[in-house]
Amino acid sequence: MTILITNIKELVQVRDVPVRKVSGADMGILPTIKNAFLFIKNDVIEAYGKQDEMPNITADKVIDASGKIILPTWCDSHTHIVFAGNREQEFVDRIKGMSYEEIAKKGGGILNSAKKLQQTPENELYSQSAKRVEEVMRLGTGAIEIKSGYGLTKEAELKMLRVIKKLNENYPVTIKATFLGAHALPHDFKDNKSGYLDFVIHEILPTVAKEKLASFIDIFCETGYFSVADTEKLLASGTAYGLVPKIHVNQFTAIGGVQMGVKYKALSVDHLEEMRAEDIEALQNTGTMPVALPSCSFFLNIPYTPARKMIDSGLPLALATDYNPGSTPSGNMNFVVATACIKMRMTPEEAINAATINGAYAMGLEKTHGSISKGKKASFIITKEIPSYGFIPYSFGNHCIDKVFIDGHEI
Repeated sequence: MTILITNIKELVQVRDVPVRKVSGADMGILPTIKNAFLFIKNDVIEAYGKQDEMPNITADKVIDASGKIILPTWCDSHTHIVFAGNREQEFVDRIKGMSYEEIAKKGGGILNSAKKLQQTPENELYSQSAKRVEEVMRLGTGAIEIKSGYGLTKEAELKMLRVIKKLNENYPVTIKATFLGAHALPHDFKDNKSGYLDFVIHEILPTVAKEKLASFIDIFCETGYFSVADTEKLLASGTAYGLVPKIHVNQFTAIGGVQMGVKYKALSVDHLEEMRAEDIEALQNTGTMPVALPSCSFFLNIPYTPARKMIDSGLPLALATDYNPGSTPSGNMNFVVATACIKMRMTPEEAINAATINGAYAMGLEKTHGSISKGKKASFIITKEIPSYGFIPYSFGNHCIDKVFIDGHEI
């Protein structure tokens, strides 16, 4: 199957020489081609360029994109999209004045989701999660990371990871799985954190590795959850099994988790709402991608990741949704990009780079996703007729997408 798209108003994130990620001032540079064409062969990008320089091409399908913009699909590198039920009552509790921490202490939060998930059959969990995957695909997401962590028992964690694997097999969107057994302490281990960590490392992790159910290992390094020492213990064990580290860190407090992530060459450190000068310094000139989750800040009314300070210091930054039932019940990357511009003072160029090529890097997918480059996956968004790509974050509540293609197939 070949597809030719002509008269594109602007082709965005064009990288003739693909890059792994962009950092600092380079995040403000977004290469584009105005009045362009794009040629797709099967599931990859075959050619592109200026419309008036287009060679004679015969295609199975021709699309006229006059007045429309094309950009790569979003790369959402941090989600918890496999969950059971919802937590709208906690949303009401927060409106009435309870904090996220107070809700968690009375049995809400992660433990609430874990209880529901443990009781939900695997086929039902798959069905609920598949609807969310279909939703985010229509919103322009072409690659997504999904974490476990709402199981907190061996059976339930493996159930989550099997569902993630099945979703990846059944949908064109590229899905990467993360084992997040150390997300919170289950009731049975509420006074035995070291015992639970040993259980995760010795009882669940070997099966995850043996069955190849995850690419990454993650932990919630935060006051009241898991310490920096706990984080080191888990990451050392995960890397021994070949899993690449990621960390939830600096969401409410900064306790040294960023430095531990750098020590273990974490692919990404995520949240970062609280960032000290030493945390920013630790990330400089490393391979670890900082990931901001502005929808979480929006929903919980907590500080936003200090993107301006981080980018101005030379760091790269990725953007992701954190789609989950408690703190971010939305997988809309368009809203994430807009919120990053509105609340974090990122330019549209920086936000689009953060949500495409840097998001791909944060999943180890920069060779196949995140830019318009020959040989990369034909996963892209065709907007409606809009004046510029800056209109996407500007019109934050509106739907600017006309069509979404993932791996060469229209969604």
